Amino acid sequence: MTPAQQILPLLMEIEREMRALDLWSQTMPDAQSLMSQQPFCIDTLEFHKWIQWLLLPRLQHLVLAQLPLPESCAVAPMAEEVFKAMEENTEHLLELLVQLDQAVTDAT
Repeated sequence: MTPAQQILPLLMEIEREMRALDLWSQTMPDAQSLMSQQPFCIDTLEFHKWIQWLLLPRLQHLVLAQLPLPESCAVAPMAEEVFKAMEENTEHLLELLVQLDQAVTDAT
């Protein structure tokens, strides 16, 4: 399986894990929040909402449309920092994000 082919199952597993941790929102943030120019929309969204509403859909679109992926991905270090303050057991979610970073980086 190529790195690009590994990405879609990882995206689905990340979604499943976020739902299990109750980090999945049913309500989409307003358009202005999604248009932040800051990394991870840190000024307008909680990190897990950025994953849900921006990262996962964008990567899925790129893979399905067979468009070029980013040259590298480094979401896990930010996740590690953010997850420290959370009560939920985010260890598996962090492992999945590490795998996603690696798969995206390897695909280019």
